[in-house]
Amino acid sequence: MIDFRYHLVSIIAVFLALTVGVVLGTTALNGPLTAGLRKSVSTARHEAENLGSQNQSLRQQISTDQRFAQAAEPVLLAHLLSSERIVVVTAPGAPSQVTDNVTQALTLAGAKIVGQVNVQSLFLAPDSSARNALSLLTQKLTPIGLNLRSGTPQAQAGQLIASAILTQDGLGQPTPGSQDSAGTAILTQFSTAGFLSVSGQDIVHATLAVVITPASPPTTDGSNTATQALVALCQQLNFAGQATVVAGSAAGSGPGSAIQVLRSGAQISHLSTVDDADTTPGQIVVAQALYELLTEAKPASYGTGSGASAPGPSPAPTPSPSASAGGSTADPRSGRSSATPSASSSR
Repeated sequence: MIDFRYHLVSIIAVFLALTVGVVLGTTALNGPLTAGLRKSVSTARHEAENLGSQNQSLRQQISTDQRFAQAAEPVLLAHLLSSERIVVVTAPGAPSQVTDNVTQALTLAGAKIVGQVNVQSLFLAPDSSARNALSLLTQKLTPIGLNLRSGTPQAQAGQLIASAILTQDGLGQPTPGSQDSAGTAILTQFSTAGFLSVSGQDIVHATLAVVITPASPPTTDGSNTATQALVALCQQLNFAGQATVVAGSAAGSGPGSAIQVLRSGAQISHLSTVDDADTTPGQIVVAQALYELLTEAKPASYGTGSGASAPGPSPAPTPSPSASAGGSTADPRSGRSSATPSASSSR
């Protein structure tokens, strides 16, 4: 008869055999397995070192390009926008460094910055109470003779705000540099209600506008209310003035941004976009894009991101010989002639 001792011995024998098999198998495989792991680690370390070296080289190249662009900026922009008046419009969350550097580039181009309008988050808010308040204020402030286009509350408010700060300098329109009580009241009331704020002195009418977009899109979906409202405002600014450029940082120009919506064709656009305005080359291109719109009425998408047609205008625009000699250049969009100071005059 098979007793308990027999079962115990059998079980111990099975486990002992398994243990011996594992030890023998591990010993046999340990050499090739270890060698394979060491080879993989060495390959990964080598690839990491190569990528680190490439990354360092690219950083040095970018730094060199930035220094070159900074040195060339005054030469590339000299007198490009002389006698032009520009208003800068910032969206909520627009990087102050981008705004400041773009403003500096425009000043180097000879333009006069008439002021800065800062759109507040309440202007772009999707909730019905904010939209109703915006709509009521717009209707209240709309002067007699101004017919508001159909559209969202932000689009109609944008048309009214644009009429207060921009002009095409055409027949029956405000003269660039002029100021009127109606325009001042519009900006004051929208500021008091928390929809925007105004930096600097009372803003006079400009002919050009530059819009600085947020540091990052609200979402990656371009149909979100905030982005659509900002796009509508950009369009209204473009209708009211002679040229508008929408500029943003590389991080703020990706999917869901106003720049991508404008480029996608979802909005019919006659304005230009620049997606790398956080760099010196991009800031130079903002001024060049304005000049290109004025002289050729040619909208374009510039930068290094998705949808950009080129890094910048090619060839790079320069004032015409007649302009630098103190002559007049015709503006194809308005049919006006604008006197441009000579190249030797001080900015």
